[in-house]
Amino acid sequence: MAGSSPYGVQRYSTRPPPRLRVTANPTRGGSAALTRCVPLPRIQRVATISYADYRAMRRFPALDGLRAIAAVIVVAFHFGGPRWTWLSGWVGVQLFFVLSGFLITTLMLREEESRGRVSLRSFYVRRIFRILPVYLVVLAAMYALAHLNGASTRLRESMPYYLLMVNEFAPNQAFPHSWTIAIEWKFYLVWPLLAFAFVRAAFLRRMAVTVLAIAALVALIPFEKDWPYWPIHYVSILVGCLLAVILHHPRGYALFRPLTSPVASLAVAVGFIAVHLALPYWPPAADGHAESMIGVYAVAVALLLPAMLAPGLPTKLLSWRPLVWVGERSYSLYLVQYLAMATVIALVPSYAGHSTRLFVATTVVGLLAADLLYRWVEQPMIGVGRRFSGRGKAAAGTPTATPDAAPAPAAPMSAAADDPSERTVPAMPVLTPGGDRR
Repeated sequence: MAGSSPYGVQRYSTRPPPRLRVTANPTRGGSAALTRCVPLPRIQRVATISYADYRAMRRFPALDGLRAIAAVIVVAFHFGGPRWTWLSGWVGVQLFFVLSGFLITTLMLREEESRGRVSLRSFYVRRIFRILPVYLVVLAAMYALAHLNGASTRLRESMPYYLLMVNEFAPNQAFPHSWTIAIEWKFYLVWPLLAFAFVRAAFLRRMAVTVLAIAALVALIPFEKDWPYWPIHYVSILVGCLLAVILHHPRGYALFRPLTSPVASLAVAVGFIAVHLALPYWPPAADGHAESMIGVYAVAVALLLPAMLAPGLPTKLLSWRPLVWVGERSYSLYLVQYLAMATVIALVPSYAGHSTRLFVATTVVGLLAADLLYRWVEQPMIGVGRRFSGRGKAAAGTPTATPDAAPAPAAPMSAAADDPSERTVPAMPVLTPGGDRR
């Protein structure tokens, strides 16, 4: 607009015109007049996380908080009894699975970009030293306990399956909750080959591979009879992988960027809690399966994760140090929960039977054991794996939820009630502390 210079000469300014306020002029009987220029307040846009800021993140502390909550509700599902069925702890496995797919794929995408390719040798070495040491220590402890109790026959019968990491196909469930670790182990073996060895640095092709893998697993669901639920677990993991692939690309990230504002983050968190609490009221399928519910829940988790990048209230709560501490030990907590339960009942026989006090005591004892495993097994073995892999330091811009992202502990999918009439989710196999299916 035109403006006056100090010399009385008209000049043009690139500034936007000031906003003028029309007021009543008291010297003229209240008639409207233009007073001096007063800029009106501008509406501030709510900040979101930019693509550059997301790519610069090396740690997602809120995801450790999510893992902590998922681990504890799994323990509540196993040992809390009917009072805790409303929490739907059985579905915590899907949260873990989506988290694993997202974190592992993000790690590999950023390694590929920074180093030119993903070192499969380094990846597999790190996974071996991350997963197997604690798993084998707990398996040995389970066998020792069973041997002392004169009940090692069932565990010996299934031991080849547990050592080959095909736990879900074991003839009995003497190590009842370990099948989820086997699911993740096979994912770690296949996914890097499928998405990074055969497809390199191609966004659309990698997207296509992920979507086709999901479609193929969904197609398997009606035909798998011996273990009818394993395909849906891989679908949940691949939903997390798909999210990572999308967020890694600028145009893909733009689709989810609105979720990273503080207001949207809070709204998404509230919506996710509503979805989770509504699970007991999900209409059962005609065949008693819950694949559709699990698929919807996995998508809800995938929508939650970008929102947890925003520096809002949900992220602040999930980044609370005690929650992060539990999340860092969630893998060991998951593995030792049945040993912790047996210890509690041995020390306090009156705690036998699913109840709130058994759940709380098992969580406390399990966390104590998990902390020892974390300090004396997990962390040292992670360091050994990094040295053997030749990658002592992560690539720049490589994010973690915990050091060298842990495999997601998981829980069997099912209702907790013994009586089928009391089930709050469709009937599915439940593994009891004794290892039998019901």
